[in-house]
Amino acid sequence: MEGHAGFMASVLEGDVKSAKLEIQEGIRLIEGVLIGRHYKDMPVVAQRICGICPVVHNLTAIKSLENAMGVAVTPETEKLRTLMEYAQIIHSHALHLFFLSLADFLDIDNDIKLVKKYPEETKKAIRIREFGMEIVKVVGGRVVHPLTNEVGGFKKAPDAGAFRKLVIDSKDVLRIALELGEFFRKIKMPEFYRETEYVSLQKNGEYAVYGGDIVSNFGLHIPVDKFENNFHELQRQQEVVKRIEHGGKSYMVGAIARVNINRKKLRPSAFGYLESLKWKFPYYNPFGNILAQMAETIHSIEAASQLMKELLNSDLNEVVTKSYTVREGAGAAAVEAPRGTLYYHVDVDAKGYIKNVNIITPTAQFLSNLEDDIMEYIPDIIKLSDKERERKLRAFIRAYDPCISCAVH
Repeated sequence: MEGHAGFMASVLEGDVKSAKLEIQEGIRLIEGVLIGRHYKDMPVVAQRICGICPVVHNLTAIKSLENAMGVAVTPETEKLRTLMEYAQIIHSHALHLFFLSLADFLDIDNDIKLVKKYPEETKKAIRIREFGMEIVKVVGGRVVHPLTNEVGGFKKAPDAGAFRKLVIDSKDVLRIALELGEFFRKIKMPEFYRETEYVSLQKNGEYAVYGGDIVSNFGLHIPVDKFENNFHELQRQQEVVKRIEHGGKSYMVGAIARVNINRKKLRPSAFGYLESLKWKFPYYNPFGNILAQMAETIHSIEAASQLMKELLNSDLNEVVTKSYTVREGAGAAAVEAPRGTLYYHVDVDAKGYIKNVNIITPTAQFLSNLEDDIMEYIPDIIKLSDKERERKLRAFIRAYDPCISCAVH
């Protein structure tokens, strides 16, 4: 998984007393670093929170600043940012699906052995990831920590020729993703179910990744700027990561939450793939997050191709930043990171300097839910050998796809 963490459970005569994911990284205090800096620094600094998902930190920071200062952007700019987010999902999911989690379900000790046993599937996973990374590079100037994104739009328009090539490539990449999806569909997932509140963005007419309202399968439906009124941050003693609760309880974000809430808006190939899994919704098996990521990967390839076609039929120069007025204000924004809904709130003074920042990451949101799930899962595996029990717990934790760097931001 991304980062370093351990796990400890206390079990007394078969009764699970506690289950705790122990974060083994130091706090990074990025929010404190941003206070007092000029607003233009915020997207550049914030995207350093993560090397796997820098795009979503960059986009959410920019969007929160635009909301704070009342900066409007063109429809083409929104499409280009949505394209970047789909690309982020493609390359992050491909990494997690194959290289970070698959070995757990095939009883293979490590990725080196996995690659040797499944060389063709490895090539497919790499090809899918390369496609997503190439989109980010074409739009943002480089794969990790993009350069062109800024408040108001982009420093320059992407190359139309590169887009045309990516549209052509997308047909082959979609075929490869569907083939890899068949490979994953045959993997037997452990049977474990616990009713869970799923939270994600939702937007009319589309599978929401770049904007929308905050909704849940338990009936919540609020605008993004009401997030902090409904979700509570808490920090336990001797922990470097904040936890988030809704109504005093844990909840889940990420691919499985989005699929539960927005599945009817998946693109045709992705919806067909999800249907082939024969899940009964609401689907409460956290191991299914892996297959939900596979469905999202297929969807994101289709959606990215369609967005690139639409952008090629429009004036790409419309994404280039136009003049705007810097003003005092407060703004919130949420974008769907690969691991779940990422939330930013920022206060800016009249000269454009940051007064306050609050960043709530997906891993911080689902950490308590992971522990609640494992508390119920442990009785199912308590009688296994130490080695097999450890393997099952590793698989459970990695299925959630935690990002520790984001959690300790």
